[in-house]
Amino acid sequence: MKIKTSITLSDELIKNIDEIFGRTQNRSKFIENVLRDFIRKQTKKKRDQKDLDILNSKADTLNKEAEDVLSYQVKL
Repeated sequence: MKIKTSITLSDELIKNIDEIFGRTQNRSKFIENVLRDFIRKQTKKKRDQKDLDILNSKADTLNKEAEDVLSYQVKL
């Protein structure tokens, strides 16, 4: 389902869109695609930050386990 909305963009931005995609292209479709891409990137960034926070909160334990495992290796 599509909902009609109104936004105001600068002349410069509209000119840039038209130069890149031509006046025959649908601006609404272009803006929708750009927003979808932006939302996808922000969602990934948020998920990555959450994962990093989890790893950082467990870093001491994980490092101790790694050191323990490495202590069992035979030196070549």
